[in-house]
Amino acid sequence: MSGQAVLPPWVVLDAMLEDWLREDIGRGDRTTQSIFGTDEAKVSGEWRVKEQGVIAGLAVAARVFRLLDSEASFVAEVPDGTMCDRAQVVARLHGSPVALLMGERVALNLAMRLSGIATATRRYVDQIADLPTQLVDTRKTTPGLRLLEKYATQVGGAMNHRMGLDDGVMIKDNHIAAAGGIGPAIARVRGRVPYPLTIEVETETLAQVEEALAAGADIIMLDNMAIAQMQEAVQRIRQVSGRIKIEASGNITLETIRAVAETGVDYVSTSAPITRSTWLDLSMKLKNA
Repeated sequence: MSGQAVLPPWVVLDAMLEDWLREDIGRGDRTTQSIFGTDEAKVSGEWRVKEQGVIAGLAVAARVFRLLDSEASFVAEVPDGTMCDRAQVVARLHGSPVALLMGERVALNLAMRLSGIATATRRYVDQIADLPTQLVDTRKTTPGLRLLEKYATQVGGAMNHRMGLDDGVMIKDNHIAAAGGIGPAIARVRGRVPYPLTIEVETETLAQVEEALAAGADIIMLDNMAIAQMQEAVQRIRQVSGRIKIEASGNITLETIRAVAETGVDYVSTSAPITRSTWLDLSMKLKNA
């Protein structure tokens, strides 16, 4: 499932990682730097998971340590996307104790956050794994962490929705209200957005679905519709065009996602794997030098 997951290049991520290290280190690691010198013998250690879950973010953790010590070694024992058992070793590391201890919390925090998202995402994906419907994420992300949180949903088996407002056109309820309707909103957008951006419209009623069809929307979102209403909307859209993609959204849970997918929509979008996930507990243990 993690075959689609691609991290941004380090030239993009390094600045963020360096900022987070500076936030944690401040004027220096009073404890570590008081105990160990820069010429201290290297030490080894390992990372273990403390509960079952999907691992994500090991390459990011490795980069944290290498930013502190270019010779630090962090070798993943499993690829991102692996369902790991409790107490399983997921990585082995070797380097100066100063670098490993100074980077420990930032590296662990990131990997635990991303692994928690990947684990929650996998649960949702598993509910519809035998159906053609694809799970997609949303822009409900933690400021500063969007690139990594959306990487984690990919690791869990989801597809990324818009990364940002410049990724595509999504005409939502407030756009529609302010513009005076779906038709006027699409008309204003169509001549102003660059090719090949698609136009997606959020609809809440069958009347709005008809308006979106008449205006030539590329993607129609069925937002907070009851299952019966959603089935009717899908049938109507398919009658008009097989090209238009259909997305369902709104109050998607583990209990409801399958029934929503069975209506025939192409995508189900939900923020839950990011906004409602808990961290996957990981620990780092160094060996006696």
